[in-house]
Amino acid sequence: MDKDEAKRKIKQILMKNKENPVQQVVDFLQSNFEVYSWVGIYMVKDNYLHLGAWRGDQATEHTKIPIGKGICGAAAKTGKTEIVSDVHADNRYLSCFISTRSEIVVPIKRNSKTIGEIDIDSDTKNAFTKEDDLFLKEIADMLSEHIHNQ
Repeated sequence: MDKDEAKRKIKQILMKNKENPVQQVVDFLQSNFEVYSWVGIYMVKDNYLHLGAWRGDQATEHTKIPIGKGICGAAAKTGKTEIVSDVHADNRYLSCFISTRSEIVVPIKRNSKTIGEIDIDSDTKNAFTKEDDLFLKEIADMLSEHIHNQ
């Protein structure tokens, strides 16, 4: 799917849907982008990342991650996107699924403070590009606005 079209559809989901719009965004991302094998939203609370909405073939055991631990924790600590082309070559990787080959984690920010993040795993090595980063940053901004207005 074209990423501009996806942004429009996600904006509509967040504006029009009253029941679990964040879950609907996660569902949309995972089902419309073939390399997005698993999509989750973590929220920051008490120096931990807490898993909220997610979609993939299976649940992860990593539902609560300390800030600074693993790739997700690193992104939360620095406030910067983490793109890992080969998770098996990165010693920070907290193994969730044997099939995962690459990962992107994009912080969700409010007033430059990380309040959560989008975490996406792929079963394909080198699955994520700068284009994915820019696209997901826009989605993170939409989610931040939605969360703030709740």
